[in-house]
Amino acid sequence: MSPSTPRWLDAEERRAWIAYMASSTLLEDYLDRQLRRDVGITHADYSLLARLSNSPDQALGMSELAEQMKITRSRLTHAVTRLENAGYVERREHPTDRRGQLAALAPAGRELLERAAPDHVEAVRHAVFDALTPDQVRQWGEISASIYAAIEGVTSDPLPWHRR
Repeated sequence: MSPSTPRWLDAEERRAWIAYMASSTLLEDYLDRQLRRDVGITHADYSLLARLSNSPDQALGMSELAEQMKITRSRLTHAVTRLENAGYVERREHPTDRRGQLAALAPAGRELLERAAPDHVEAVRHAVFDALTPDQVRQWGEISASIYAAIEGVTSDPLPWHRR
C-alpha cells in the first residue's frame, strides 16, 4: 500500500540512509572476513552457532531458529546441513513435534565458538562500540528496536521466516 505521491527522503534522511547502508554492508563484510580468516566460517554460520550456544540445552527447533536468524527455513536447512557435515551441529528429533527436528550444538561447534569468540568480540568492539559513546550505544539500541518493531509489525506481506 503506497501513497499516490512518493514521500521522498529529505537531505538529512538521505544522508542517514546512505550512511546506514554503507556502514551495515562494510560491517557485515568486516566481520565475515575476520571469522573466515580466524576460524574458517562465515559470520552467518557463527551467528547460528552462537544462537544454539545461548539456547536451553544448546538446541533449538528449526522453525524457532529460522525465526531468530531471520532467514527462510530453506536457507536454514542448507546452513544446518553444511554445519552438520562439518561436525559443528547435530540434528535431533523434536521431543514435542513428531514432524520437527532440533538443531543442536555439537561438541566441535562448542569448541569452535570458544576459539572464535574472543577475537570476534574484539572485532565487534573495535568496529562498533569503540567508535560510539555510551549515549550513542543506548540510542542505537533504541533506534534499532524501533526499526525492528516497525518492520515486524507489517502483516500484509508476511516476512519469509513467518511463512508456513
